[in-house]
Amino acid sequence: MANNKKSREAAPVPSLWRLLLPLVLVAGAVVVWWFSMRTSEPVLPPVAPAVQPVAVTPPALARDSVVLQDRHYVGREVCAGCHEQQTRDFDGSHHDQAMQEASGVTVLGDFNNATFRFGGVTSTFFQRDGQFLVNTLGPDGRQHDYVAEYTFGVYPLQQYLLAMPGGRYQAFSVAWDARPAGEGGQRWFQLNPDVNGDDPVKALHWSGRQFNWNLMCAECHSTNLERNFNAATDRYDTRWAEIDVSCESCHGPASDHLDWAETPDAHPDMANTLGLAVRFDEREGVTWQHDENGTPSRSKPRDSEKETQACAACHSRRAQLFDDPQDAGLLVENYLLATLDQGLYYPDGQIQDEVFVHGSLLQSKMYQAGVTCSDCHNPHSLELKVPGDGVCLQCHQADQYQTPKHHFHSSVQGSACVDCHMPTTTYMEVDPRRDHSLRIPRPDLSVSLGVPNACNQCHSDETPEWAAEHVEQWYGHVPQGLQQYAHTLAAGRAGSVGAQKDLLTLLADEGQPAIARATAASLLQAWPGPEVAQSLFVALRAKDPVIRLGALEAIGSYPPVTRWQLASPLLDAPERVVRLQAAAQLLDIPPEQMQGNDIEKLRQAQQQYLKAQQANADDPSAQLNIGLYYQARNQLALAEDAYAQALKLDPYFIGAYINLADLYRASMRDPMAETLLNKGLEALPQAAPLHFSLGLLKVRSKDMTTALIELRRAVVLDPQNTHYRYVLAVALNSADQRAAALALIAEGLDLTPANQTLLTLQQQLQNKDATQ
Repeated sequence: MANNKKSREAAPVPSLWRLLLPLVLVAGAVVVWWFSMRTSEPVLPPVAPAVQPVAVTPPALARDSVVLQDRHYVGREVCAGCHEQQTRDFDGSHHDQAMQEASGVTVLGDFNNATFRFGGVTSTFFQRDGQFLVNTLGPDGRQHDYVAEYTFGVYPLQQYLLAMPGGRYQAFSVAWDARPAGEGGQRWFQLNPDVNGDDPVKALHWSGRQFNWNLMCAECHSTNLERNFNAATDRYDTRWAEIDVSCESCHGPASDHLDWAETPDAHPDMANTLGLAVRFDEREGVTWQHDENGTPSRSKPRDSEKETQACAACHSRRAQLFDDPQDAGLLVENYLLATLDQGLYYPDGQIQDEVFVHGSLLQSKMYQAGVTCSDCHNPHSLELKVPGDGVCLQCHQADQYQTPKHHFHSSVQGSACVDCHMPTTTYMEVDPRRDHSLRIPRPDLSVSLGVPNACNQCHSDETPEWAAEHVEQWYGHVPQGLQQYAHTLAAGRAGSVGAQKDLLTLLADEGQPAIARATAASLLQAWPGPEVAQSLFVALRAKDPVIRLGALEAIGSYPPVTRWQLASPLLDAPERVVRLQAAAQLLDIPPEQMQGNDIEKLRQAQQQYLKAQQANADDPSAQLNIGLYYQARNQLALAEDAYAQALKLDPYFIGAYINLADLYRASMRDPMAETLLNKGLEALPQAAPLHFSLGLLKVRSKDMTTALIELRRAVVLDPQNTHYRYVLAVALNSADQRAAALALIAEGLDLTPANQTLLTLQQQLQNKDATQ
């Protein structure tokens, strides 16, 4: 018995001081979260800054033909001279109307002194002297008249860009429902009504960063957008080659193409590219064929991803990492794609938040078979190439699939291909978007994991159990489909016992989509160790950059020497996004500690990382990264300036508060850290990370009463956060409140029953009770 007791005590309860890890690690997680949340659309969830009072009519935005290296943009009119059919298809498309000058032709909303009231705010839409104006509540809490200079989008809703000081334009959060009146349209409505009601979230006011056109929206609604932010004057001089998403948005600057077209024999070096920055030729000469079972396949394998990469640059959930798009803005050269992260996707990979198609398509069997965007969509009109089921029947034979033997429905309703394989989720209140992962319905996963399913989207009066029973009766078994990772990702997110093994298996499974394997890699950061490191070593050398990027995300907690061994080869990766993310994992390593050529290699990588952040000086997250860069070098004054600039750009940026407070703490300025965190909580009283950080600071100052209050507040605000709960339980135990600690752990295990961290701590505390 004595020996047993001794062995149980070999893993003691962690001392609370050991939990006071540098808050930079917490902020690093915030940075990753923020990047994953950023999109090209005007309406996003949390955090946004306040802005200064409004000037009624600033200068209109500039429209220039912009030179890019040796190539330059020539404009749609020049393209139309030869490409007549493509121009006819493009005219009137959503790309053509992505952004337009406000006029009697382009404005769809009612500006005839129409009023709209929501959350105690009255907005009036009217015209004066040929301008379209909105009178509404400004960032200073008073009513102002704002000029709506541009329309943004066209259907099913249209937003309006309101002119602000400093060359800024804001996408107003009251939008026009462009649908027919019979469908509930032809009205003004409030975007994000849950945060704009009687108790609005100030961080999401329409004048804040999340609705800023220059930074958040512009690049995907105009051609060759240049933000042109001047950090010294805090002003934008934003310019474009063309106001909408025109030809050269996808094909790149066309001047070389014109030279080739005029005298092709004089440009033999352009014979393969036709002088285009990106030539979309994946489908040239390709047909879809059928084997004896009717299974379709490409006549030749797809050997590039230029087309999907070009579309994904905007039609994806991603972070912009550079301010100088290359290769016509291909995703992998310019942006960091979000993986199947919690909050963005359900654990089975279905769309949850607004993720803009590409991440879903990557999960599909169609993508693995070689399907590209233009197999289904006309790339110039954006319409389906064939309406309804016809677009699927281009490849899938009707006698196999357009029959009750396949869809098990006797009526038209519910028998369409998209009803089962591409269910919709409505975003921006009126915009239903289809899931492009093209999966089979899995109501059994709804039963086990609580994810949605296509069956109950139509049969909303029935239960998932009812749907699962019918599906199993139809097939005689539970159909699985391609995507085999729902339970693995759910367990990984929950930190469950045994999740590490399943995540390693998924990471190594070449039959599963790369984005799912990348997600598994990123989740493995919770299990650092030799076995995981070995698998990450292999993943970091994968052909697909998505897997390499996911693996890079997982190595942050390894010692510097291990991180160098894992990440340094990727400093020479062909994709600059991969090179940048590899450098980000090596910022804390002084180049002087390296040997030979590695000294200059690391120094250049770190300098290029800093340069990329500085090029995005108007982006608070870039300023935060600059601060992290300098803080890693103990250049605290420069780091402090960067964090302060991030808060100036966005007074609601949680990561900047946390990191600046940690800098104050590290430089023995705890009172300043406390003042700053309290200031952040005044702006963001529901921000769990700020309460958590303040609690840790109070632990440091031995004010356990206040520390427990703040740590508990963080758990209440974010009950699913295992780390918050773990730290509070350790704090309670340290304060001789073991019963309360065990109760807190039990509550957490009710939410995540197999969480390994909580189970281990529970056992440690119970064993300690048994020895006393």
